[in-house]
Amino acid sequence: MYWCKIARTEKEFEAIARLNYQTFVEEIPQHEPDPSGMRVDPFHHENVYVIVLKDQELAGMVAFRAVRPFSLDLKLGPIENLLPEDALNGLLCEVRLMAVDKAHRNGRVFYYLARALSDYAYENGYAAAVISGTIREQKLYNQLGFEPFAGTVGTGDALFVPMVLTRERFDRSVAARFKQKRYSFYPGPVQQTGLISQAFLEKPISHRSHEFKVMLERVKNNLLTMSGANYVHLLAGSGTLANEAMIAQLHVLGEKGLILTNGAFGERLEKQAGRWKLSYNVKAHEWGTSFELDEIERELATGNYSWLLMTHGETSTGMLNQLDEIAKICKVHNVLLCADCVSSFGALPYSMDGVYLATGVSGKAIGTMSGLAFVFSNAEIVTSDQIPAYLDIGLTANHMIPFTMSSQLVQCLEYALKAYENGARYTLLQNRMKFIEAEVNKYKIPLLANEPYPMIFTWQEKTFPYLAEDARMSGFDLHYRSDYLLERGLLQVSCIQPDFEDAWSKFTNWMDIYWKYHTE
Repeated sequence: MYWCKIARTEKEFEAIARLNYQTFVEEIPQHEPDPSGMRVDPFHHENVYVIVLKDQELAGMVAFRAVRPFSLDLKLGPIENLLPEDALNGLLCEVRLMAVDKAHRNGRVFYYLARALSDYAYENGYAAAVISGTIREQKLYNQLGFEPFAGTVGTGDALFVPMVLTRERFDRSVAARFKQKRYSFYPGPVQQTGLISQAFLEKPISHRSHEFKVMLERVKNNLLTMSGANYVHLLAGSGTLANEAMIAQLHVLGEKGLILTNGAFGERLEKQAGRWKLSYNVKAHEWGTSFELDEIERELATGNYSWLLMTHGETSTGMLNQLDEIAKICKVHNVLLCADCVSSFGALPYSMDGVYLATGVSGKAIGTMSGLAFVFSNAEIVTSDQIPAYLDIGLTANHMIPFTMSSQLVQCLEYALKAYENGARYTLLQNRMKFIEAEVNKYKIPLLANEPYPMIFTWQEKTFPYLAEDARMSGFDLHYRSDYLLERGLLQVSCIQPDFEDAWSKFTNWMDIYWKYHTE
């Protein structure tokens, strides 16, 4: 298996120096021979090395450098004076020492290097990369998207052409057509396939039309059947918007509440409530730990609270909180329960019968496009002039459609909900979760939370701190870049993507090689 990573260890740097010597001393006589058989680049400490390995063996590498002056600056003067206009729309970087071991010159390694380099440079804010490309490999460089921007430099057998690569040029290149497939483990957005994608080929219809109203009512009825709630209000936006609309209703109540937190999204609810200047206390728990029901019971028994706000599926930890149990406690003490169910709705069957308000969204477990937010209620909501109009779910009551809504998003959602007929999607996600639990035990992955649900699982990778970054270089997108995950060194894998089984199989094959590589 060919795979990519960033070089970080002395062992890797030694292998790079040997490949440099073989390529730029023995093969291309650019430097004098040395008995060590190694060539350390003069800019070694400024370089970032992207390497391609065949299982455990170095197959190719390229150095990436952003410190000026570049080697081409020294040969040609400031290269901005020579570059085409489309390469000057941001920061520049220099690509150096692109080399592939002779045993692996099958084209694939160059393509891996070019794609990894393009992704790395683009994600770090660089608009273009320049390189001195040997004239021996001009055809290959052209296939990678590099284009000359100045005349040949060098002497004798070591002749090079100054070349430039932009993201757009790479995307138009031959190499881009052979890009390795990427596999997503994100909890959203979900990759669209089949019938769901078809909705975006349909002709859009007006949200004021009878046809749209009929379709929207069908979707609402399906959502109510799934949730067990009495009412559902649809908004054009994200789950955060749904939570804002829910909290706006607590603002109208004007009474004191209790907020439970044990992860990033519970803490986000707290911050949102603070922006609305609600009156509340917080019962904070450690991330990934269950709510203390006895403490909550005692707190609500004081009679000081009119509402309770919590997250059901805590995406940041992969933990499912005790909605049913807390609903029973709230009912005993006449407290209105409001729940962020953005991550849990559609992941597993449960009833919202015991809640006052709850939220959901199209782009998570349901598996359709992001862009539609749901607020469920078990009491009729009336409009209020204390709430900004766009957040006032009272305006959506009585079959009203107060604002523009995409017919294609609604159609897409309706198609996705068909997967829940006879509980089929619930069964699929539950089977995936059982499979993940077995895999977690097999690979001894320490989960952060012990109450998972069929959506996402979270772990703290202490042994291999760069695992997620290296997996991304090899085409596997773990969820790790959100601020709340980066701060705690957490990684996540979601099971809601349509090709999860294939993606997980390939990822664990890669992970076996990765672990072996780093432990031998």
